[in-house]
Amino acid sequence: MKPIILASQSPRRKQLLEWAEVPFEVIVKATDETFPENLTQEEAAIHVARQKALVIRQENPGRIIIAADTMVVLEGLTIGKPADRQQAIRILSSLSGNTHHVITGVVILNGEQEISFADVTQVDFHYLSQAEIEFYVDKYQPYDKAGAYAIQEWIGVVGIKSVFGDFYNVMGLPVSRVVQALKNISV
Repeated sequence: MKPIILASQSPRRKQLLEWAEVPFEVIVKATDETFPENLTQEEAAIHVARQKALVIRQENPGRIIIAADTMVVLEGLTIGKPADRQQAIRILSSLSGNTHHVITGVVILNGEQEISFADVTQVDFHYLSQAEIEFYVDKYQPYDKAGAYAIQEWIGVVGIKSVFGDFYNVMGLPVSRVVQALKNISV
């Protein structure tokens, strides 16, 4: 297989591909992460992932490129990364005791060939006290995470009641689906 580029600076996506023993290198460029308002949330996640992949393909046209974008959706509203402590606390307070969805859009490019999909996982949180939320935010500082949490950290261990769908999608990459898609890449 051709050399693979992961177009993401996410340490979690890197870790998941390493666990799957997919050989790759990380190359990242600043990318516009906005999307047209008329897209569904699944389409928006794919759109942003595609933008990340295309900017890398410009300088690496002969390589396989994997890009992803993850969104957290609560009651139809997209929740991004918190800007600060107060916003992280507000986000987690809204997720507490509720069900939300994690959507990851994935785009794999091989020259002009594109495989794209969105994976959706439902996550149910237990009720979290204000003290628990503040403890998590202060200790883990989840400012680089959509939805202000990482499922593999303390909050996932004690705060998540159930997960319906791909657990690794919640970490940022539906890695088994990516591996299956890589098997379908024309070499």
